[in-house]
Amino acid sequence: MTKLLQLLALAAAALVSLAHAAPIPDEYKTNGFAIGCQAYTFNRFTVFEAIEKTAASGAKVIEFYPGQRLSKEEPNVKWDHNASDEVIAKVKAKLGEHKIKAVNYGVVGIPTEEAGARQVFDFAKKMDIRAVTTESFEAIDTIEKMVKEYDIKVGFHDHPRQPNKPTYRMWDPYFILELTKGRDERIGACADTGHWQTSGLNPLWAMRLLKGRIISSHLKDKADFGRSTDVPYGEGVGEIGRILEELKAQGFDGNISIEYESNWEKSLPEVTKCVEFVRDWKSKK
Repeated sequence: MTKLLQLLALAAAALVSLAHAAPIPDEYKTNGFAIGCQAYTFNRFTVFEAIEKTAASGAKVIEFYPGQRLSKEEPNVKWDHNASDEVIAKVKAKLGEHKIKAVNYGVVGIPTEEAGARQVFDFAKKMDIRAVTTESFEAIDTIEKMVKEYDIKVGFHDHPRQPNKPTYRMWDPYFILELTKGRDERIGACADTGHWQTSGLNPLWAMRLLKGRIISSHLKDKADFGRSTDVPYGEGVGEIGRILEELKAQGFDGNISIEYESNWEKSLPEVTKCVEFVRDWKSKK
């Protein structure tokens, strides 16, 4: 009987572990946060250069996006979930060279049909990526099935409100909340705080509304609400320190991506300031 109870306990523990994607190792965190770059910050450059620049900024993780050119040597090769095993091996080698870990992939469309969705999740599994970012809300049922099977999280991303397209609802955190209600806990939000600001929303309020459902964040600071330019953390209206405090209070264990959408060709010094802000930030609690 004791042996049977032990086996049942092990089986129960295994089931619990399946509901929790593996955490990002502490060695890739800065001041307790997995702060890194969304490669889109360096979309004028190649994947290899984005990895190099991420390392130069002092960050330790990266979030890839589909369609970036691979390298100067192979500019016609595009990096996405259709990449060959050979290309994947090259990117892994480049990550290893610079001690950078890939933790997320997106924003990427996820088809409702299972075969197409599997291409995205197979790629994420090969890259040992913890989460995928999407806006494909119509594929929620397929996504939930994939999340359970692959143990990979999915965060629904918000772009700004589109007044001329009222059917676009991803900007609204209430929509994300309703979309993920009752779904697997590995499904939630990729909180793009800059796009919330552009939509006229207070990102700190949105973070609190989505408590328990924040998978990752595209953390931005902007000069003002509405359409304005990105600035280094702490220099805008984004209340970055308070957002970090809130994420810590929520027990957030996902990645924070710096998606810097200003000064495209020469943003590395500003991105570095963002990393330094997180590195030097001190909790008030």
